[in-house]
Amino acid sequence: MKGKVYLVGAGPGDYKLLTLKGLDCIREADVIVYDRLANVNYLKEAKSNCEFIYVGKASSQHTLPQEEINRVIADKAKEGKIVTRLKGGDPYVFGRGGEEGEVLKAEGIDFEVVPGITSAIGGLCYAGIPITHREHASSFHVVTGHLRADDKENPEINWNALANTGGTLVFLMGVANLKKISENLIKEGKSKDTPVALISWATRPNQRVIISTLDEVHETAVREKVKPPTLIVVGSVVNLRETLNFFENKPLFGKNIMVTRSRTQSSSLVEKIMDLGGNPIEIPTIKIEKIENNVALEQEILELKDYTYLVLTSKNAVDIFFDKLDEMELDTRALAHVKVCAIGAATAREIKARGIRADVIPKRFVAEELYEALKEQLTSEDKILIPRAKNARDFLVEKLREICEVKEVHTYESVIDLSKKDEILEILNQERVDYITFASSSTVKNFVEIIGEENLDKIKNSKVISIGPVTSKTARDLNVDVYKEAEKATIEKIVEAIVVE
Repeated sequence: MKGKVYLVGAGPGDYKLLTLKGLDCIREADVIVYDRLANVNYLKEAKSNCEFIYVGKASSQHTLPQEEINRVIADKAKEGKIVTRLKGGDPYVFGRGGEEGEVLKAEGIDFEVVPGITSAIGGLCYAGIPITHREHASSFHVVTGHLRADDKENPEINWNALANTGGTLVFLMGVANLKKISENLIKEGKSKDTPVALISWATRPNQRVIISTLDEVHETAVREKVKPPTLIVVGSVVNLRETLNFFENKPLFGKNIMVTRSRTQSSSLVEKIMDLGGNPIEIPTIKIEKIENNVALEQEILELKDYTYLVLTSKNAVDIFFDKLDEMELDTRALAHVKVCAIGAATAREIKARGIRADVIPKRFVAEELYEALKEQLTSEDKILIPRAKNARDFLVEKLREICEVKEVHTYESVIDLSKKDEILEILNQERVDYITFASSSTVKNFVEIIGEENLDKIKNSKVISIGPVTSKTARDLNVDVYKEAEKATIEKIVEAIVVE
């Protein structure tokens, strides 16, 4: 098998600023070689057996020198593997992608380059600064901020030309040389009052923007403790920030929100938080383990003609049930005579995606409400099938059995994910967690068990958001204070509870 390399630009940091082609390369890769500025959440899109190689590349502190990175990429491709070299920004904008491509060409290795959004443009945009504007700048110039350490001029940088152009100047990787940059520009005639913006961690929820002037920017950076990665923007376009700053005005900008759900269920909430400018911290407390070779479920599906109701309580239950139907070469026609019930809007949507509209959806998405909705219409002649989690609450099954025959079939089990304890405690120790979300009683129980009751004081300054009354009660029983409860048991209402203070 012949290997191949994709040199992929991962964009400036915002998860959704990766191109569709770049995402395809990540999903196809056998090996991903990534650096510090590439959003690590992209790695979740890789194949389960993908090899990850971190090569660092912080300013002046390289985990691997560039020559060794070239060697790793080439050698992995020669093993017949698909290699995705994931780089922050664009591979050809001070990303040394050209050097990597030259090595691959010289060694006869097939490669493609996938452009990315460079921080020189995207980072300014998220800071409310257009790199060009009809009334301010008709050109822009992107310059390396890595100057020679021996104080000699970089021969390829024409400071006089830069100082006297009317365009926007953007320096990448230049914080350490900020004093030299400002002095060189002023020396060659750039006004000392020229506006300057320092944009740290551009396009991310922890983005920070400092405004100064060319004359004072170095002192400002020292006082404000500005660190890499930071963009340096010089020009009058900086004055447009107050008018055009959209990103930092998003309702959850700068908020760290811990999402405690099973990994397969967290994507919707995580995406909504990101769209609102927040930083979702995914902490899976539950692993979903499907019951394999489920003969009991197969038997009840064969006897669907005897049932009048089917109750599905979660997305997992929906997926497993309908996948089993398909596996048995059946389809939704097998449910033509059955009334389908759903607990939760997300569950109802999954059922609809399978071609069926749920007949019964309670106003409040809890088992008690579904029971109230069903008890008036059920008779002793009815028969209900409930395929669900092995460790689910008994309330619904017990109450419905008081009216008619109920068959409960276990299709999966929610088990605690203890592998994240050190990661969770490290986050709680090192970062400010503004909110913690709990979408079920089991996530609360598991979270407390994972971190230990002795560590509950670490979340006392975080606002806990619960999806509903059952989850809230579980939290309080475990000495976890609930700041707010969602009006309905939906992801949308969890987000609303956070946004609307």
